[in-house]
Amino acid sequence: MNVQEVLESAEIKLDPSALTLAGVLRIVVLVLVGIIVVRILLKMVDRMLERSKALASLRVYIRSVAKVLLWFLLVLMVLGSLGVETTSIIALLSVAGLAVSLALQNTLSNLAGGIMLLVAKPFQVGDYVEADGVSGTVSAVDLSYTTFVTVDNKEIFVPNSQLSAAKVVNYTALGKRRVDLSFTASYEAPTAAVKGAIREVLDGIPQIMADPAPEIWLTEYQTSSIQYTVRAWTASADYWPVYFAIQEGVRESFARHGVEMTYDHLNVHILEK
Repeated sequence: MNVQEVLESAEIKLDPSALTLAGVLRIVVLVLVGIIVVRILLKMVDRMLERSKALASLRVYIRSVAKVLLWFLLVLMVLGSLGVETTSIIALLSVAGLAVSLALQNTLSNLAGGIMLLVAKPFQVGDYVEADGVSGTVSAVDLSYTTFVTVDNKEIFVPNSQLSAAKVVNYTALGKRRVDLSFTASYEAPTAAVKGAIREVLDGIPQIMADPAPEIWLTEYQTSSIQYTVRAWTASADYWPVYFAIQEGVRESFARHGVEMTYDHLNVHILEK
């Protein structure tokens, strides 16, 4: 089976008159000019991608897609010069593309989600993020999956299609976090004494920021105790060390200052008649 028979079997007819000497020269010139134009257009695409910081992560992929499209257009133009009805080729490719897109629906949705994440940048590698029920440090952002490393050193791969549609909480992007803790003290303990004991702990932790200044508030009168709330700002990287330092320090400070850290209990008074 020759080339003409193969093309005719696909309902693509080749015009023999286009294979004359003049026709061949015209096609050669078209190919040479087309190659030059493709290279010029690819250089323009490279320059535009270099200027855009948002598309830096997608530079390789966008250039590859642009290169394939430009070469495809050049091939269509050459086939048109040979007298081939390009609408048949486009129709065949459209049907094939539809079949491939249906077969790779999940993969394509992940790719689309990856492009959205790389362009919008809700997080970067190294950020501590909570999203789609997963919390951890982002170790890699690919086109299909984003990799998280949890605090207990587990590696979790989350499809980008889920992340692009989920609520993302980024604990690192702003550079600082607020530690919120609550402590209870006995009703017999003076408020000034309780606040002084907590303040002593906060002043002894160097990672706590002076601006905004840490705050201590009496927030609730409970059944068996009074609740005090502590708010202290620190760098995102120091959040957990500061959190545990305050927890441990307040217990020891209460013991030194004679502040009772109460728990829920019931007092029963028996009256004699």
